[in-house]
This record gives sequence, C-alpha cells and structure tokens, in this order.
Amino acid sequence: MAQIPAITMAALDMSLVARSEVVARELVKRKNWAAKEPGVIVVFCIVGAVAILLIGLFVQKKITARKQASNA
Repeated sequence: MAQIPAITMAALDMSLVARSEVVARELVKRKNWAAKEPGVIVVFCIVGAVAILLIGLFVQKKITARKQASNA
C-alpha cells in the first residue's frame, strides 16, 4: 500500500505576526486621549456643529428655491 504524503503548510513570514503583536500591545497600553485633550474635542464639536448648520442652511435654501420655481 502506498503511503499518503503529509500535507504541510507553506512557510509563513513570522515577522509580520510578531509586528502585529507589538502593535496590539501598544494599542492596549494607550490611555484615553480624549480625556487628556478636552480642548481639541470641544473644537471638533464646534466645527462639526457649524458644518452641519451651514449644510442645513444650504439645503433649505435649495428646497425653498425649488418650491418657488415649481409654484411660479
């Protein structure tokens, strides 16, 4: 009877695995950045609110113009 050859996996580059483990360890060690920098978070919120307001005004202006054009 013929012997069945063992199935082997291709060679793996273990440096990528080791590097991902180091990156994962560094992510776990990080502290809460937002708590350390509350001013930056406030600025992001203000800029986001202003952007949403401006987009809303632009959309409202376009909708109003379209309604007036269809009524005329």
